[in-house]
Amino acid sequence: MSMSHPSPGPAPRDTPRTPASPGGRPPRSRALLAARRPDEAAPRDGAAGGQARRGPVDPVRGLMHRHRELCARAVDPLEIAAGLEAHGVTDRTAARFRHRDVFSLAEELYARVPRAEEPAPPVPAPTGTAGRRMARGALWLLPGALCAATVYGLFSTEAAVRIAVAAVGAVLVAVALWRCLCRGPLRVGGRGSTRRARLAGPLCAGWLLSYAACGDWLLIGGQGGTPGPYDAAPAAEAAVVLALAVAPAAWCARWFAVRARRRLAASRGLEEFAAGARPLCAGAVAAFLLGLVPLVPAARLTLSEPPQGPVATPEVAVAALGGLFFLARLLAVHGFRRAALIGTAAACAAEAAALATALAARLPGGVPLGEPLARLIAAHGAATVPAAACGAAALALGTYAVGALSRASAHSGPRTHHTPTAPCEAPQ
Repeated sequence: MSMSHPSPGPAPRDTPRTPASPGGRPPRSRALLAARRPDEAAPRDGAAGGQARRGPVDPVRGLMHRHRELCARAVDPLEIAAGLEAHGVTDRTAARFRHRDVFSLAEELYARVPRAEEPAPPVPAPTGTAGRRMARGALWLLPGALCAATVYGLFSTEAAVRIAVAAVGAVLVAVALWRCLCRGPLRVGGRGSTRRARLAGPLCAGWLLSYAACGDWLLIGGQGGTPGPYDAAPAAEAAVVLALAVAPAAWCARWFAVRARRRLAASRGLEEFAAGARPLCAGAVAAFLLGLVPLVPAARLTLSEPPQGPVATPEVAVAALGGLFFLARLLAVHGFRRAALIGTAAACAAEAAALATALAARLPGGVPLGEPLARLIAAHGAATVPAAACGAAALALGTYAVGALSRASAHSGPRTHHTPTAPCEAPQ
């Protein structure tokens, strides 16, 4: 009995054979490739998929492109934070970019944007720190010393050589003052400066100094009084006080710049920095005004006779003028040149209005116009006018400075940066 084995059926002809790969391995199927790479299997022309990929996954990217130049040229994240604040970015705005404050946002921008150019390594100074400080202090004291020597020589020599002494001394004082204003903490950079502002600033300063020299004498003469011959002692005293005030002004400006920069480096928010910078600004202004107190008796030592008569400039007027100059320079140094110009121009306008009123009172029918000014001069002296004009302008600038100089953007720029190796040095 033979047993028969079932023969295998014929293979189905509709099943296609997969050709072998050149290496002998069968190729992967499209389904397997799609399973392993789902991003390629997703439809590329789908509306929902395309919008999902194009969504704002990185909210900082747009801000980074918008401020790329600021971030590329920044020396540290603090400069980026100051620039963002100047453009209106606050801590509330930084929260929309998933950051707690502007400083944290600035740190991310500083880390992501490549530097445009690396800062050059600091060149070591040929002299030590003590030598630089002594040279800087001598430069600040030079205008006052030259002015005091000129005034002393002017009142101690004969009349034949007084003109030569005054001319030579004025040139030397002007050169020394120019050196102090062109370098150091009183130097005004190019931020926010225009040609009109560069011309208007010296004009306002020249008017205020000219009025301090002979404004009271002209005002009394315009009122119809008898001012008598011109006395140069009040003008000389005011000039010596203002020249000696350059040293405390430079010291207070440097003190404020260094400590505000330290506060900016230690702060983690704009509000925290503003709360710490306001007392620093008020302290710098108060220290300067206190420094003016001993300068008045020191200036009188250079005069052979103290100023007498109604044209003598009292200490209040000199202090008000010095405070106005200091606040205007401090604001201009930190980039608020327009506000400084407005403050000094307002004081000039008030003094010019007083002189115009005194002259208009001498016209027919103009006596009632100058009566209030005449009563003020008769009660408190002619020096009340510059004291009130400069004092009001200085008070307005001081109020504005406390708020403006408490911003982080007021302490940005190459001048206000100090190297970490020497944190006690002021920016030059």
